[in-house]
Amino acid sequence: MTYLAWIVAFIASILLTPLVKRLAFRVGAVDRPNYRKVHAKIMPRLGGLAIYLAFLIGILILRPMHEAMLPLLIGSFVIIVTGVLDDMFEISAKAKLLGQLIAATIVIFFGGIQIDTINLPFSNGELDFGFLSIPVTIIWIVGITNAINLIDGLDGLAAGVSTIALITLAGMAFIMGDTFVIIMATMLAVSTIGFLFYNFHPAKIFMGDTGALFLGFMISVLALLGFKNVTFVSLVIPIIMLGVPISDTFFAIVRRLLNKQPPFSPDKSHLHHCLLNVGFTHRQTVLIIYGIASMFGLAAIVFSMAKVWGAILLITVLLVAIELFVEVIGLVGSNYRPLLNLVRKSK
Repeated sequence: MTYLAWIVAFIASILLTPLVKRLAFRVGAVDRPNYRKVHAKIMPRLGGLAIYLAFLIGILILRPMHEAMLPLLIGSFVIIVTGVLDDMFEISAKAKLLGQLIAATIVIFFGGIQIDTINLPFSNGELDFGFLSIPVTIIWIVGITNAINLIDGLDGLAAGVSTIALITLAGMAFIMGDTFVIIMATMLAVSTIGFLFYNFHPAKIFMGDTGALFLGFMISVLALLGFKNVTFVSLVIPIIMLGVPISDTFFAIVRRLLNKQPPFSPDKSHLHHCLLNVGFTHRQTVLIIYGIASMFGLAAIVFSMAKVWGAILLITVLLVAIELFVEVIGLVGSNYRPLLNLVRKSK
């Protein structure tokens, strides 16, 4: 039955995307070129609606049982409505944030999805978030939701990175024996892969905020379902798994603060922009970021099976590698090269 649901969701995504493309033009949900955009012609967005509908079809076939199922579906619907409104009318950032907060609140209060406690490494102690549990969970959900949205700058980029994260999440859920997360993550993955047939370069349709916010929201919540109330080391796993959107968002904020700009102001210096500036083609840039996302996913799986000191060593190597990569491509700025300057001085 599971395989049938995957096939149906995949085919539904392929069949629904052209219909959504036609709908996008009809309702004015189009993306017009500007100085920050890579594309040079008017493109239909709203493609995330096809992913969402295909996912729903698959879920209706399998009907997985979980106490968080209904709140998750309601929260995702709120996110979809928020994304559709933005794709059609370009609503304000505050309105988008409100939609995300409402969706996060629904899954927290009605689905019981939140980070309550974590066990600390090197001791038998436990950190209880207490009244901070809800704010911490909201920050996680909203943060990951927007991180996926921020990397949605090239054909197939956000959809592909999200698919890799979902496959990794499903793999981790398999290791931990979490059937619900496996079903939800794989169903989302096959629905997104079907959409990628139209979204990979040269794209025929963008998934828009409808898709980016939906995928980000679902990934953030499924990650919490799979890793809440675990050890501190295990809590790092979803952070590693989502290394590409998280690190790109983090360094974007650092870059803007160093340039004395608002931390969430838009610019044209994200990871994909930097790789394009270095000289890679559109397709090469996307494939390189796919590769990086896959390495993060593999690192997350290795990390989950490592001992404490091995996990710490892996984290150290990852952080140094990320920092060197950031400095080489100029993600923070051409003058930001602390590690490279240190290496030169040591010589």
